[in-house]
Amino acid sequence: MRDTDLSETLLHWYDRHARALPWRVPPGDTARPDPYRVWLSEVMLQQTTVAAVRDYFARFTARWPTVRDLAAAADADVMAEWAGLGYYARARNLLKCARAVVSDHGGVFPDTRDGLLTLPGIGPYTAAAIASIAFDEPATVVDGNVERVISRLRLVETPLPVAKPEITRLAADLTPALRPGDYAQAVMDLGATICTPRSPACGICPWMDPCEARATGVQATLPRKAPKTAKPVREGVVWLARRGGQWLLETRPERGLLGGMPGWPGDAWDGSGGEAPLDADWKAIGEVRHTFTHFHLILTVMFADTSGNPRRGDFRAVTGAELPTVMRKAFDLAKVVPR
Repeated sequence: MRDTDLSETLLHWYDRHARALPWRVPPGDTARPDPYRVWLSEVMLQQTTVAAVRDYFARFTARWPTVRDLAAAADADVMAEWAGLGYYARARNLLKCARAVVSDHGGVFPDTRDGLLTLPGIGPYTAAAIASIAFDEPATVVDGNVERVISRLRLVETPLPVAKPEITRLAADLTPALRPGDYAQAVMDLGATICTPRSPACGICPWMDPCEARATGVQATLPRKAPKTAKPVREGVVWLARRGGQWLLETRPERGLLGGMPGWPGDAWDGSGGEAPLDADWKAIGEVRHTFTHFHLILTVMFADTSGNPRRGDFRAVTGAELPTVMRKAFDLAKVVPR
């Protein structure tokens, strides 16, 4: 089957089966997709799922409905709304990008992949997705779903990430000049709903017949991936001090993990233990475990009721919702300690 026939087949399938997503304009709708909503959704969807993003997207767009609104937002407010989505550098880049769009482009997103690549925090995938979906540029969009679909369709047995250039080239051959945005979303939907990582539903796939991996019976084994190295384990300590109805918090440095986020005073996650933020009757109340991209973290949770003044940080009212996940885990241990 020719590349153009494959693309047309998939678009016909998408016209009938497209997922209804809050940031998406349905196929056949004459409205143009809002570049702001496309960009925001793509940044949120990195390293997470549609189900996890829906509520965050709704809150963000209700509070900051335009890129100008987001650019004018306080950093702390945006970081608090982002809490729980993880990969907090994305939230910092989100603000940098919004402010660059307003200050350098008059509040209008560049309408080409190359122009979008000049914005902070926008890499090749995100630039291609926005250019394709929002501006109908036939840019080649390759995410994890697309890698899986193309590696099966074309029987790419070279392991990832080595295979990425080959998969990108094959994906580019299939990207049509007409409706490239719908096509990009169609491939993503195909991977998310039918050509899934495990037990792909080949019997209802629009590309069932031309799929080379299905013909040889190896579709469930693709894409192949190079063996992962074991993640190192790091250990640290956090100090949770309660004074009346408030808790001692500090803002983490802008650079590094959880940068700019509120957190409990602690050490450098190097096993050193660090120095307590104030003098108090500290007690170990347990530990929390959390996995980041490159390492596992085990934190010992120290707790104290106090009336003292801290050497660093300040006492604030805390609900837990404003905290990144690992800090919230520690809070869940401490907040139930009787007064």
